[in-house]
Amino acid sequence: MIDKLEMFILLAREQHFGRAAEAAGVTQPTLSTAIRQLEDQLGVMLVERGSRFRGLTPEGRRVLDWARQIVGDVRTMRAEMREAKRGLSGTLRIAAIPTALPMLPRLIEPFRARHGDVQVRVHSASSVDVLRWLDGFEIDVGITYLDDEPLGRVSTIPLYDERYQFITTADAPLADRDSVTWAEIASEPLCLLTPEMQNRRLINRHFEEAGAKPHPMLEANSMIVLYAHVLTGNWASILPLDLAGAIGFSSDVRAIPIVEPDATHAIGLVVPEREPHTPLVEAMLATARKVAPGLTSL
Repeated sequence: MIDKLEMFILLAREQHFGRAAEAAGVTQPTLSTAIRQLEDQLGVMLVERGSRFRGLTPEGRRVLDWARQIVGDVRTMRAEMREAKRGLSGTLRIAAIPTALPMLPRLIEPFRARHGDVQVRVHSASSVDVLRWLDGFEIDVGITYLDDEPLGRVSTIPLYDERYQFITTADAPLADRDSVTWAEIASEPLCLLTPEMQNRRLINRHFEEAGAKPHPMLEANSMIVLYAHVLTGNWASILPLDLAGAIGFSSDVRAIPIVEPDATHAIGLVVPEREPHTPLVEAMLATARKVAPGLTSL
């Protein structure tokens, strides 16, 4: 039944029989048969019937909750048995919002120092994708905002607060300022993250709080792309303080604190709200608890 539950989880995630079958590594008829067999075993309809995927039934949505719990428990059990036999190994999958990527070495380095046989795989993702991937078992750990959108059933460890700086070239009109306001920089030639990014939604909110509306002429889902355009001298951007420091600005670029409001947003580690966690996740949680006090200086 576990294989069928895993296929059902993939179908709920992909909302398309063909894509779910591809993700599961089986043919579409095989996946459809597995879903029907699962329905027969449970005695309820899980999927709204039609020529294409039309959604889950109310019973299907409830079974999905159970499926995630059961599959998660089975994977945890298997991981514990592997650890008991070989020691901690495997791959720890992390997804982080782009603005948190520079902080990751401060988590990964002490983790790897203690667990040298574990490979770490890092993905950059929007806050929505971090939670979606976590819910669908595509990652083990997420790094995202804690205080600005519903997180669902997760356990969290706060790591640091994100603050914002105005990034511009040294010869720009506002470059000699010790601080700038959101209202003042709204009319600057800004390049910002794309609208689906939570960082961008927060920036838009702070402009609204200041009664201003920016008109960015360039958008990207990469902070490095934004910084590269700032270096041309024709653009300015808004980056978190920790990212600004991690990039290592040249003498031609200035990072100026933004005030009115002086906004902060909590960034933290998120994992599924379940006990026990897999050994890999438990090991990262232990590392995060140790290093979190030192991250408050970011």
